[in-house]
Amino acid sequence: MSRVSKSLLNAKVGVFFFILSIFIQFFSRKIFLDELGDDFIGLESTLRSILGFLNLAELGIGTAIGFTLYKPLYNNNKEEINKIIALLGVLYKKIGLAILFIGIIISLFFPLIFSETQFSLLLIYFVFYTLLTSTLLAYFINYHASLFGADQKGYIIQKYFQSFNIIRVLLQVIVALYYKNFFLYIILELIFSILYSIILRLKIRQIYPWLVIHYDEKSSVIKEYPEIIRKVKQVFFHKMSGFVKSGTDNILIYALINLQSVALFGNYFLVFSKLNSLIMMAFAGTGSAVGNLIAEDDKDNVNKVFWELVSIQFFIAGFFSLAIYYTMDQLILLWLGEKYVLSKIILILFISNFFMMQITATINRFKNAYGLYADIWAAIIEALINLAVSLILGSLYGISGIVAGTVSSLFIIGVLWKPYYLFKYGFKKSVFSYWRGLFPIILIFIFTSVSTNFIINYFFIKDQSLSFTNWILFATEVSILILFVYGITLFFFVRSFKTFVFRIIDLIVQKIKI
Repeated sequence: MSRVSKSLLNAKVGVFFFILSIFIQFFSRKIFLDELGDDFIGLESTLRSILGFLNLAELGIGTAIGFTLYKPLYNNNKEEINKIIALLGVLYKKIGLAILFIGIIISLFFPLIFSETQFSLLLIYFVFYTLLTSTLLAYFINYHASLFGADQKGYIIQKYFQSFNIIRVLLQVIVALYYKNFFLYIILELIFSILYSIILRLKIRQIYPWLVIHYDEKSSVIKEYPEIIRKVKQVFFHKMSGFVKSGTDNILIYALINLQSVALFGNYFLVFSKLNSLIMMAFAGTGSAVGNLIAEDDKDNVNKVFWELVSIQFFIAGFFSLAIYYTMDQLILLWLGEKYVLSKIILILFISNFFMMQITATINRFKNAYGLYADIWAAIIEALINLAVSLILGSLYGISGIVAGTVSSLFIIGVLWKPYYLFKYGFKKSVFSYWRGLFPIILIFIFTSVSTNFIINYFFIKDQSLSFTNWILFATEVSILILFVYGITLFFFVRSFKTFVFRIIDLIVQKIKI
């Protein structure tokens, strides 16, 4: 199976299960709140947040290990793969023990932290240690699964993980509706985590029968790969920077404005985060595909694939940015009400952030595949710019100032610095070739924005009554217009976009023939 075919398979499985899980979550959330109560769901969410904080210890290891697996997988070097997976096991065991130790220490303070809750300490400890055990399975049992991702078989993880997750949630719905038992509700989490671990381990043995599950030289293997340890430390800073950026906006809004503004911000953030997740699912597997491509050391092919991904990612960024700009206000109005509609400038800032995240995704994908993590100062600077600008502008302009902090840091480091770093140390060529290649794509996006705005303002009917039906019709018309203008223009004037389209058409034709 080719790299593109594997990437498409990962994307199809990822998008299917993502959409299905979103529906299940929407369906189950209300039942859990109604039947188990806001307080219990709040308790569960709080304990999960504590575990999420503990999981920060993992930052960097999975990414660094994935990078080192690309070349031995390409060369089918089974001995090297066994050693790297063994190293992953050593590191994950250390982290797992650290998480367990810190988790026990934090749990000692639960009588103080949850002193005003209506729930017994027995239930609180049961929930926490059940969730903690489920988390630790990934560190002690499932660490071999990293091989699936590096080998472009991430769809296997998605298929089993999401299937087990959906069945678990449906059973929890039954428990909530008919038994209303907190202990039974939570124990299902552990049961399905154990079943998932068993199935995943069996799948590992089936697909990689040569993989040594119990490596005898784990203690010495860590000394053989000082480069991986160095990469782990570098990636940690980049991941921590991302955590700081994504995790501070709500806190700053609460501190600088008020709690109601957090909810207003959260509505918009939910829409954009789900859209980002959907696009990430659609590109599932391309990271490992790029890693395998680079392992081949065919510079012409690397350059060709890079520009194909740049053009399609730019198309996705432009299409959704324009579509959201014209339809978001009406969606919020219909979904939540007029008081939840934020100003146009805040919407534009959200769109700008989304747009830059999409157009820099290919840069990040290739940067990670080359293992270029040494610019830890850039990660630190990005986080500091975000915090500084958000604090200053947030105190002056509210939500728009805080979002502007995220946008400014992403522009300076993501849009300006990272392409330079990738081209200099990865592609070994001038970054001007990147901007020269990007220039016509940017011009086409500007042309599409201006022409689309003109057509919508002067030719679209706007006097219809507001309803979901009319909104869907309007959103469809806008989407078709953008697809036609933007897609056709890119197809005729950007060779890499045309090549990508023909590549997809060929794959579809082959599938139909089969």
